[in-house]
Amino acid sequence: MPIAMAMGIILHKYMNTMSFLTPYLIVIMLLITYCNISLKNIRFTRLHLWLILIQTIGSIIAYILLLPVHPLIAQGAMVCIFAPTATSAPVITGMLGGNVASLTAYSLLSNMVVVIIAPIIFSFTGEINAESFSHSVWIVFQKVFLLLFLPFFGALVLQKYLPRVHYEIQKAKGLSFYLWSIALIIITGKTVQFILDQKSTSYIIEVSIALSALILCVSQFLIGRRIGSVYKDTVAGGQGLGQKNTILAIWMAQTYLNPISSIGPGAYVLWQNIVNSYQVWRNRKSM
Repeated sequence: MPIAMAMGIILHKYMNTMSFLTPYLIVIMLLITYCNISLKNIRFTRLHLWLILIQTIGSIIAYILLLPVHPLIAQGAMVCIFAPTATSAPVITGMLGGNVASLTAYSLLSNMVVVIIAPIIFSFTGEINAESFSHSVWIVFQKVFLLLFLPFFGALVLQKYLPRVHYEIQKAKGLSFYLWSIALIIITGKTVQFILDQKSTSYIIEVSIALSALILCVSQFLIGRRIGSVYKDTVAGGQGLGQKNTILAIWMAQTYLNPISSIGPGAYVLWQNIVNSYQVWRNRKSM
């Protein structure tokens, strides 16, 4: 992660020309993830309901509360909460001894909910050039639907009609890490370029966005674990709510919100990896 972010910063001048690759990288990563999900093992619980309510309603509340402070801080905070669970979250959950099946179910649910809710939320809070509210909803829906639902549908089709291809994709799950690294280089560079291209510097606002991402990151891990403990699913609760698909979050911020707000999920990448590293270290120490 540090190497990828450093490369993005160094090569920021060239990342705008490569930014068109980000949606394709997200689709491929999700396809690999969904090919490794067995729908027979998917079971939704009350814990998932609570987590999805926090993800959706919590993002709206955070936006409303922070809007009077500054619109960019509000947008950055909102997307940090609204972003679905990371595709790598089941891996970390397994390392921590958590319920991987439960986390996998919530990962699928959180992505599908974003498909439905994102067009409405971004139509109200985003900066979309549209003739009407319905047109704005349609603009967002087209891209988000294709980005999040198409890989899921594709995985189902491959499993049924091309099982050999489906199996080969399952074996290539390690490829997701390298795709994630490439996407991180691109979006980091693009974010840096947005900051440098500002007509007026607002570093206090940018630092505030990054700090708010830190607070939200720690809070979501703690709240998720607290709710998860009620349902004897502590680790899955914490990872489900706290570990975000930051690549998707940054893409959404750069596409539908003020691009500077992407500093929020950009900083969240760092914060969540620090939290995860601490959790894994603590878990290994206690073994």
